[in-house]
Amino acid sequence: MDIKEAINARHSVRQYQDRPIDNELVGKLNALIEECNQQSGLHMQLILDDPDCFNSFLAHYGKFVGASNYIALVGDKDRSDLDECCGYYGQRIVLESQRMGLNTCWVAGTYSKGKCAAEIGAGEKLVCVISIGYGQTQGSERKSKPAAKVCNVKEADMPDWFKEGLDAALKAPTAINQQKFMLSLEDGEAVITAKRAPLAKIDLGIVKYQFEAASGHKCR
Repeated sequence: MDIKEAINARHSVRQYQDRPIDNELVGKLNALIEECNQQSGLHMQLILDDPDCFNSFLAHYGKFVGASNYIALVGDKDRSDLDECCGYYGQRIVLESQRMGLNTCWVAGTYSKGKCAAEIGAGEKLVCVISIGYGQTQGSERKSKPAAKVCNVKEADMPDWFKEGLDAALKAPTAINQQKFMLSLEDGEAVITAKRAPLAKIDLGIVKYQFEAASGHKCR
């Protein structure tokens, strides 16, 4: 499965099989997380066999079943770009996990922060988590906004790479499926901005990574 196939195949999954992640995949995930931490300065961690994090009213409200593994997105609380950085590198891990045959779901509110087993150092903050494991299903495709609602570039003016990036951006997960972002093209470069909305900066990072992964072009 290449990255574009992973983008198309990946959907949010909240119900998981009672099955531990294979040791080989755990090793690959930890290596990927360490690489992302080195590049980003974040303190992301893979937490295994910790169902307590999803044992709360909010988790049941979020319809989580069998969730016991997750990636904790942790970083310096004074970073101005912390949320966006977590979204960007978190989505890289999400798509690579899909390529490994695993399922994921971004979780910002429907889990117990107080029960999270991640190591959070002085001056650090837990931004959110990503549940991960073998899904009971592969999830389902969600409804997306028309391209014109998130992009101010006319289709006739879009290079092919931009079209591919836009298509991927529309498939990116965002909080409550809000898709509060805007894509534009300035001097041949893709530009993405976040609108005012809850968790919009995390969404911005997610969408930015997905655009870049599909298009092969950087997005500022």
